[in-house]
Amino acid sequence: MGQAGSRAGGTPTELSDWEVQTNDFSAVAEALPELVAPLNPLAQQWDPLAQRRTYMLLLPGPAKVDLLFAERQAPGAAWSVDVSTLAAIDHHFWDWIFWLGSKQLRDQIELVDAELSRMATHLLRPIGAGRSPSGIDDAIDLYRAVREAAEKRLHLRVDRRAEHEVVLALTRAGLRRT
Repeated sequence: MGQAGSRAGGTPTELSDWEVQTNDFSAVAEALPELVAPLNPLAQQWDPLAQRRTYMLLLPGPAKVDLLFAERQAPGAAWSVDVSTLAAIDHHFWDWIFWLGSKQLRDQIELVDAELSRMATHLLRPIGAGRSPSGIDDAIDLYRAVREAAEKRLHLRVDRRAEHEVVLALTRAGLRRT
């Protein structure tokens, strides 16, 4: 098991994620939800768009942790929105937008723009957005509007803890207007 990314390289931003790599997928994969439960994650799920198996955690603080495995996977299709997927979509959005904040702080504007376009295709349009966001702030505003409409349509409300912590962190980092 080893560390990767900007933290391993000694150049993290205040929003940088923790990346932990392991080659022992079979020993860990099934037990992950139970193993991380004591950390009280705000969001946790397998990354549906990664090219290799990645378990994403968004922890209180917030802190993002990606557990990276050597096993390859075909990236999944766009989200399908229904009662059983809306909470996972919400977790994916807040994990993704937090990660984009770290890239914005590094001035990786081309990457942020490309990922916002990818987010529009895989997450925002399926939930009801009619356009791509122009930046992180716009993505948050757009997502909140389409999520609220989906909640009304589906007669449910997703937990807002991840949203609250991520928005506060982005605001503290100067990436979200007050």
